[in-house]
Amino acid sequence: MYVFLTLVHHYLSWLVLAALLYAVVRSWIGFTGRKEWTSGDGKSSLLLTILFDIQVLVGIILYGFLSPLTKAAFADFGAAMGNSMLRFYAVEHILVMIIALALIHVGRSKMKKISAGWRKHKVSAIFLTVALLLVLSRIPWDKFARF
Repeated sequence: MYVFLTLVHHYLSWLVLAALLYAVVRSWIGFTGRKEWTSGDGKSSLLLTILFDIQVLVGIILYGFLSPLTKAAFADFGAAMGNSMLRFYAVEHILVMIIALALIHVGRSKMKKISAGWRKHKVSAIFLTVALLLVLSRIPWDKFARF
């Protein structure tokens, strides 16, 4: 089960990153061009949210129940904080990804309350760009690069 979910988490991360990049680009184009919000914009935002939710759910299952890395970290949390790899997986990765998820949801919620289309793009662009930067800062690039 651990190997299967690790593979799901790994390959789903490519989809999440692609959806996030796509939504950020659409948002910035819409904001800078003062374009109306379209159903395509809404669908890309919804797809991103769904994919990111699934990704975080799989990550939490790995984190809380299956990962030998987090089990090792929680066995001696003080020592794990001195080990950059264990600290990354036990604290940094999951914390930053949950913050990014919250930003995506808050941005989507705020955007829904706005009537003017280009202003929806502005809110979306700001929240999604910050989420993208956070995600990029905490991707384990050495493992991520292996397709």
